[in-house]
Amino acid sequence: MQRAVVFLLLTALLANGQELRWENSYDQPLNFQCPPGQSISYVKSQHENKYEDRVWEFGCKDTFSSGSDCFLSPYVNDFDQQFTYECPPNHIMSGMSSYHSDKHEDRRWQFYCCRGNRVCTGQCEWTTYVNWFDELFHWTVPNQHFLTGVESYHENKYEDRRWKYQYCAKLQC
Repeated sequence: MQRAVVFLLLTALLANGQELRWENSYDQPLNFQCPPGQSISYVKSQHENKYEDRVWEFGCKDTFSSGSDCFLSPYVNDFDQQFTYECPPNHIMSGMSSYHSDKHEDRRWQFYCCRGNRVCTGQCEWTTYVNWFDELFHWTVPNQHFLTGVESYHENKYEDRRWKYQYCAKLQC
């Protein structure tokens, strides 16, 4: 009996600790940006049918040795629409922003892109879709590469999106 209580207590603590890492709550805005000099190293997201929305978690890694010049893109999609967004040449993604519509059960998206001194990108590739509808996913940017683009489409049947990511090597220029 005592082991069961300890197990349940530890499980609750781990679950609560994991929930605290989400950058947003269901149906709430998301506004994430890595610290200066860093870019996104992983993306994790969980869909909840009860809310018909996702919560998001991101990791960051050192990217620029000196100052970087960053900007926030305009919105890249309308609700329920597919989009493909790539940061401009030689820019690396360092954040994401979105807001949710209960009417559409979808989000509109913006992306933070940064450029550093003497940093060029090349040898870019796209992933296949990293998730199926309604499932948790965790995608990590490959070693020696950096996130530079995002593609997604929405399906009303699931009120969810599937995601692809573009990653590039960082080259000296």
